[in-house]
Amino acid sequence: MATDAQTTKTISLAKNGIKHSNIHYQLSSEALHDITIEKGMGVESSLGALAVNTGEFTGRSPMDRFIVKDEITADRIWWGDINIPFDSAQFDTLHDKVIAYLNEKELFVRDAYACAEDDYRLNIRVINEYPWSNMFVYNMFLRPSEDELAEFEPEWTVINAPGFMADAAVDGTRQHNFAILNFTRKIALVGGTGYTGEIKKGIFSALNFILPVYKNTLPMHCSANVGEDGDTAIFFGLSGTGKTTLSTDPNRKLIGDDEHGWTEKNTVFNFEGGCYAKVINLSKDKEPEIYGAIKKGAILENVIMDDNGVIDFEDTSITQNTRVSYPIYHIDNIQQPSIGKNVKNVFFLTADAFGVLPPISKLTPAQAAYHFISGYTAKVAGTEAGVVEPQPSFSACFGAPFMPLHPAKYAEMLSNKMTESGVDVWLVNTGWTGGPYGVGTRMKLKYTRAMISAVLNGDLGLYSYDKYHIHSVFGVAQPRECPGVPTEVLSPRTTWNNDEAYYKTAFKLSNAFRENFKKFEAHANEEIRRGGPQRYAF
Repeated sequence: MATDAQTTKTISLAKNGIKHSNIHYQLSSEALHDITIEKGMGVESSLGALAVNTGEFTGRSPMDRFIVKDEITADRIWWGDINIPFDSAQFDTLHDKVIAYLNEKELFVRDAYACAEDDYRLNIRVINEYPWSNMFVYNMFLRPSEDELAEFEPEWTVINAPGFMADAAVDGTRQHNFAILNFTRKIALVGGTGYTGEIKKGIFSALNFILPVYKNTLPMHCSANVGEDGDTAIFFGLSGTGKTTLSTDPNRKLIGDDEHGWTEKNTVFNFEGGCYAKVINLSKDKEPEIYGAIKKGAILENVIMDDNGVIDFEDTSITQNTRVSYPIYHIDNIQQPSIGKNVKNVFFLTADAFGVLPPISKLTPAQAAYHFISGYTAKVAGTEAGVVEPQPSFSACFGAPFMPLHPAKYAEMLSNKMTESGVDVWLVNTGWTGGPYGVGTRMKLKYTRAMISAVLNGDLGLYSYDKYHIHSVFGVAQPRECPGVPTEVLSPRTTWNNDEAYYKTAFKLSNAFRENFKKFEAHANEEIRRGGPQRYAF
């Protein structure tokens, strides 16, 4: 399997403004593991994985994510609460302050790249203040060979300084932490937060601009896997909806668990070289592949362990957003290289906190476009700062926090892909059944897996009245039967045992869909508008 590329190459960071030579370049995962422990910044768990605490921030901070507004971005970015503009001159000043801060620090530097497809490769140099952050970069990005390192020229630079605190009044930030993209200087500047997800999502956000604008390629917040016959399945979904869990399937090869591109040649490629999985309530029985990936080389974030290093995956006293990062080769059944062809099925995963959507339903092309633009789910506790319990939420393209362009641009590209490849699209509710959050229960993973398998095996077949029921509120086609799933589970109304309460809640959600979609109506044709819920409460 993959090993660390060793290099005798030395580098200078003078171009970045860093003058000292206290730089560790391209250290092995093992070395970074040991250094982290020696510095008292982490401990080794009983499973061999490094365990760290990310500090004040245990999730992303969306209100502190900025994009520099300049000639490249001014007329292209969908500016607003998600893509917050940052002044170019203020960026330069803040950047220089961060560099001055790092000039006095021991640094860990890694050259890596994103995008498994050679034609789309993005070379990245990451400058880290902490050793475990650099180990995270080793895990999550693609790892160059020794020969590739000899000629490596970075296109983008990530500067990561968790210990640097901005002065909001002077620096133009909202508070002391920040994650800023500068497309002209090709820099991702992250400071004031130790949460490693800011590093990976910074490059993801950059690619979500670069690929559609310059490469005619659809970037996707999704996981993907491939079957024995070469058929590729794509799983869209926000954090906590099951992207990693459902795509990690012993019967299919994993392409990747979070970030992909869909090219004009109808291939799907992974942006990353690793996985970043939630571990709340993780068990060896339910998710053996992910559990097995937690070993030497993996990094656990914000978990609770006893004195012997035994992890309590149910303990959420630090955060519900407990995580593990590991290189993709920690999973045995992977696609190499991380590229798939022949896309057959697309799944939209949603954690419906209202508990009214069917556990699985088949979508028409218009419904697929509507639900992709809407991106309904629930914010799952801990994945964002300030979220302590699930909240109903709409996130366009199932990834609005990372999408710099208008959602209609991505939706248009996806619709074209669906038409060209003739894929089937499915809406899967991995959220609540038998009632809303607080009353019902989370859908059993074994049932969701059975439904996904039935689709991939062709057991649910083509739409017909005998095999499917059209939901009276949402208009989607829910199967009447599915191998391995009790019939009553397939009907959300039946699981409630209270028709009046069910329909009252269903209408509440359909109204929320309608209200949310108003901001997209000007960009959607009549067919797409009709893809939404067909009944509303007035």
